[in-house]
Amino acid sequence: DVSSPKHGKVDPDNMPHVGGNMWAGGTGGRDTAGLGGKGGPYRLDAGHRVYQVSQAEKDAVPEEVKRAAREMGERAFKRRLKEIQMSEYDASTYERFSGAVRRQVQSLRIILDNLQ
Repeated sequence: DVSSPKHGKVDPDNMPHVGGNMWAGGTGGRDTAGLGGKGGPYRLDAGHRVYQVSQAEKDAVPEEVKRAAREMGERAFKRRLKEIQMSEYDASTYERFSGAVRRQVQSLRIILDNLQ
């Protein structure tokens, strides 16, 4: 069961973690920042294969946990914007321009990676 969202511990060796309720950047777990899990405050990719919990499990997360996760994610987003000296307006403008060319940038990255 989910209890409350948190960032989670950072694994200094960046080992893959699947499931559980402890590691930041894990996959398929609960309550912590990661990918493919449920109840975490925000997405955090540590570069490992993603294990996805079912949509039914995600839908079963209590509303108060979802709300707490959204609030924590919003605070982390605002803190990050402050760190990089960007306003919310700047972030939305960046996202608008970035979104318009996202597919082309991804294609170019694939081409450059193959050339390298």
